[in-house]
Amino acid sequence: MRIKPGDRVTIKLRARVRELELVQVLEKRVGPSLVSNYYIDHTPLPDKKLEASPVVAVGQRDRGAGRPTKRDRRLIDKLRRG
Repeated sequence: MRIKPGDRVTIKLRARVRELELVQVLEKRVGPSLVSNYYIDHTPLPDKKLEASPVVAVGQRDRGAGRPTKRDRRLIDKLRRG
């Protein structure tokens, strides 16, 4: 599937969801400072209540709990992938 100018793309980055509209398709790689010229950010403003909540590391084990079992590692990987 190819994207074209005017297409909207939704991207999930950890707990945040971004909504971007493509302005122009890039043929070659460009520097990070130029990338913002090629999309419009339609991401809604973050909720103030969510920002104030404490951040909990996903898949973090209690100190002294020992090595995770194979099942534990699979659950941790599943949580990290979302």
